[in-house]
Amino acid sequence: MDKLIISSSPHIKDKASTNRIMLDVIIALMPTVVLSIYYFSYIASVIIVISVVSCVVFEYLFNQITKRKHTENDLSCVVTGLLIGLNMPPVKSSIILVIIGAFIAIVTVKMLFGGIGQNIFNPAAASRVFLTIAFATQMTKYITPFDGMTSATPLALLHNGEMYSYLEMFLGKTAGSIGETEAVTLMIGGIYLLIRKVISWEIPVTYLGTVALMTFLLGKDPLYHVLAGGLMIGAIFMATDYTTSPMTRSGKIIYGICLGIMTASIRLFGAHTEGVAYSILFMNAITPLIDKFTAKKPFGRVKA
Repeated sequence: MDKLIISSSPHIKDKASTNRIMLDVIIALMPTVVLSIYYFSYIASVIIVISVVSCVVFEYLFNQITKRKHTENDLSCVVTGLLIGLNMPPVKSSIILVIIGAFIAIVTVKMLFGGIGQNIFNPAAASRVFLTIAFATQMTKYITPFDGMTSATPLALLHNGEMYSYLEMFLGKTAGSIGETEAVTLMIGGIYLLIRKVISWEIPVTYLGTVALMTFLLGKDPLYHVLAGGLMIGAIFMATDYTTSPMTRSGKIIYGICLGIMTASIRLFGAHTEGVAYSILFMNAITPLIDKFTAKKPFGRVKA
């Protein structure tokens, strides 16, 4: 007779693993990677490859030095490397900066906090914020696809009273970071992750919807703001990070709404034209608080 193992609920049975989830995210990012290389030529591929390799090497070396179990094969460091690379300007100065960014993301933000599942902040978002603050000039050298000419991003152009067309922004034919301009491929990747149930709709939909609503109510162009800057890559691939986002459905909705309010506020009233990474880091910090107040209470408990 088989033994019965009795344990407390919840009882969850799922074939999902960290490796499979990260592989799905990598697959979802591939259309954006391919299109960015098509737009920005070899420099985009060099930056992305160096970013991924740096993240893998830093995680390997950290585990080797600290004698921890090696975790590189869960592919989370590869996802972080892809996101950091896609958040870099497509210029040669990014080659050195992306290595620094990889160190900040993997060693400082992820591994020193205990590794995957233990970090408080999204590593890619933290890396971008650090690099933007420490190397502001280099991190704002944006070029337009194909011609390699320095140009203003859609949000910077908007501040000067000019605009790109919606089609240009949707297809990614604007100045910006390597992977933040291609709204079409980012949306395709997001749909793939939804179909695969790697992410749920609550965070990206409420985040994008809140930005659209706020900008509309304040007399700005909501569609332009949704397509501009790092909002799409942030909402789909960074804000939905399992470790740094709320676990409950209501918590995710609150999280997405707060992200939208902060991002729109920074863009419209702050000194920076972009506000996605800053908003994500701030909301990462209060995610435990959101979980605390939105988690369902158990039906019973053991008396002390």
